[in-house]
Amino acid sequence: MIITDTHTHLYSEAFDEDRNAMISRALEEGVSRFFIPAIDSTYTNSMLKLESDYPEHVFLMMGLHPTHVKANFKDELKHVEEMLAKRKFYAVGEIGIDLYWDKSTLDIQKKAFKLQIQLAKKHNLPIVIHCREAFDEIFEVLETEKSDDLYGIFHCFTGTLEQAHKAISYNMKLGIGGVATFKNGKIDQFLNQIDLKHIVLETDSPYLSPVPYRGKRNESAYIINVLEKLSYIYDTSKEFIAEVTTQNSKDVFKI
Repeated sequence: MIITDTHTHLYSEAFDEDRNAMISRALEEGVSRFFIPAIDSTYTNSMLKLESDYPEHVFLMMGLHPTHVKANFKDELKHVEEMLAKRKFYAVGEIGIDLYWDKSTLDIQKKAFKLQIQLAKKHNLPIVIHCREAFDEIFEVLETEKSDDLYGIFHCFTGTLEQAHKAISYNMKLGIGGVATFKNGKIDQFLNQIDLKHIVLETDSPYLSPVPYRGKRNESAYIINVLEKLSYIYDTSKEFIAEVTTQNSKDVFKI
């Protein structure tokens, strides 16, 4: 059983004490493909080291996270552009809009999001979208960029069934993680109405731990708990969920 974690911050400081042991636990569970989203330029070297330590398992993205879109965002985007021109990445991400922490940066978040979508198209790459309290704003930008070469993953999808269908209409897979295991997560109530071909698995570790680890540090091995929940929701085997979602990740990332 090959399991793919399409979104994990393995370079996070939260793993500095036990990173190798944590990755080993995931590998033992069959999680053998880790897709690593960027945050900003300060993490680039940590990401490159991670890739050199685990070249067969770690696949990097490049991008500017919406919560890190600040006054210097043009310098950060220049770094993204330079890195994409210099070497292979598997997606532009994570990018998007986050209005939970700071609504005052909405205008520059939208600019950064749009520019990075255009970079993804230029390099024939998928995008990985971060959306927090910003579905309308995200869809507004996606509508302006809608095309056959716009595709990717709606990371940590927490919207409604209607919003799920809308995201899928923009060639997005839905990234499903720990929220699916929460009692108040809501997405578990309609997920079985979404064809599995639109779903990929993720942890977003060290964040959003699934039940029974909710509130504790998340890690990629805990994707097993998400897999078990989806097996229940879709009334099918864990092996089948792993097979389909890993194939979906291959369709997006082209590896």
